Amino acid sequence: MRSDNLAMMMSDETANGNETSKTASPATSDIPLPSPRAQWRAFAVCVSVAALTILDLTKVNVALPSIEDAFGSASTELGLIVSGYVLTFGLVLVPAGRLGDQRSRRALFIIGLSLFTVMSLVCALAPSMTVLLIARLIQGVAAGIQMPQVLGIIQELFRGSARGKAFGAFGAIIGISTALGPTIGGLAIALGGAQDGWRWIFWMNVPLGLIAIALAIWLLPPLHRRTRRPLELDPFGTVLFGLAVLSLMFPFLFTTGSPDDDPLRWWLLVAFVLFVGGFVLWERHYESVGKAPLVPLRLFRVRSYRNGTLLATSYFAALPSVFLLTNLFLQDGLGLEPVYAGMVSIGFAATSAAGSWVGGNLVNRFGRPLVVWGLGAVLLATALLVVVAIFVPLPYTPWAMAAAMVVGGLGGGLVISPNQTLALADIPVTQGGLAGSVGQLGQRIGTAIGTAVALSFFYATIFREEGTASEIVVFHDAYAYGMLAAAVFLSLALLVGLVDLTWRRRRRENGANDDDEVEYGVGHA
Repeated sequence: MRSDNLAMMMSDETANGNETSKTASPATSDIPLPSPRAQWRAFAVCVSVAALTILDLTKVNVALPSIEDAFGSASTELGLIVSGYVLTFGLVLVPAGRLGDQRSRRALFIIGLSLFTVMSLVCALAPSMTVLLIARLIQGVAAGIQMPQVLGIIQELFRGSARGKAFGAFGAIIGISTALGPTIGGLAIALGGAQDGWRWIFWMNVPLGLIAIALAIWLLPPLHRRTRRPLELDPFGTVLFGLAVLSLMFPFLFTTGSPDDDPLRWWLLVAFVLFVGGFVLWERHYESVGKAPLVPLRLFRVRSYRNGTLLATSYFAALPSVFLLTNLFLQDGLGLEPVYAGMVSIGFAATSAAGSWVGGNLVNRFGRPLVVWGLGAVLLATALLVVVAIFVPLPYTPWAMAAAMVVGGLGGGLVISPNQTLALADIPVTQGGLAGSVGQLGQRIGTAIGTAVALSFFYATIFREEGTASEIVVFHDAYAYGMLAAAVFLSLALLVGLVDLTWRRRRRENGANDDDEVEYGVGHA
């Protein structure tokens, strides 16, 4: 009943007597579900492409030193290779999710995948750093087109407990992809050679992308009926939204830690506040006149969704930074080959996959405490990595860091998929693409800011201490300061989880009726 009430609240656009447009998506009951076998085949295609998208984020981390050697790149350009991809990824997510909810998610999925494959080819052939950066930015756009369709399709394919299992499997695959990215990138560099091995990281996307396109055309069912309703994309809101994201991201993206950094860049944060304020006011106005806003602010009235989004944003501000900094420390600080530096995260991949599968199956039983315990384990692993880097003898440091990654993986597996399930539990299926894309946007913004902040701490320490101490001491300090930033973001995620858990327990103890306020559809305190 809760989901039905929420669906009515979010789709009813006749407030105060104003006639409004209706959603272009069909009702959930009108969407014909394929057979279970066809469902899981379609799911396999979706999750494979999502894995390819996430892999392209983390496997590039290990290639940054090689790209620096190939083009003589500055730290800002290297940061943009990672954060720029995430930035354009995030900018496109919400409009693409909105478009997918109103039209064909299948078509947008194939369009995004095709563009991603073409840009991978351009990256592989890039003759200069400028071409590589432009291709990476467009590649991020492609990823932003296809990712919300993945989440929306999963929402539409599965119901009830099957959806929890699907998101559990999804989280497992994403966890594996995030953690195995550095290893795969290191192997590609080892096979391709020190000079051009980084190009192999992008070359491997081309055949995989072509295969995925063929499978998508063959196996993805048409879950949307054709409609002649006009698109409702809120163009002015989209512009304000984009300006807000850009003004937030740029100061961090161009923070290198060098004395040459322009302090005036921080004034862009004032512009960010103004753009956010303008965006909120416009969205409220746009909805009040009977039109569909880019981001329905009513989404954030759903406590499960709001808390899940905040938690995931903070978590993803930390996790990619942990992998990136660890790879930079192992390669630049210890002189480890990329392939061996990447292998340190294998333990995280294995235990994260297992944890995601278990978490996806247990979330209906245990709910938010599962996520809280997972965050605690990841925070512990982050602290262990720093302790190991500083105090363990150098020959044994990679092995000890690999052991710490195992602990982190166990916790990480209990965060991603259970939190995804909890966040979307009370969101109607026909809003799944938009809600998923807004949640993904938070993750991508978190990743971009987190990596930029962590890199700025890392390189600022190197600039500050270079020549004042031995090289290994300088890298010890740089790694510790960078990981401190990651720990702060993890602590914020843990705080959100604890506040949410405390609130739900108090409501249960007070005997509050579920109808008093929008509650979680799954899980228990």
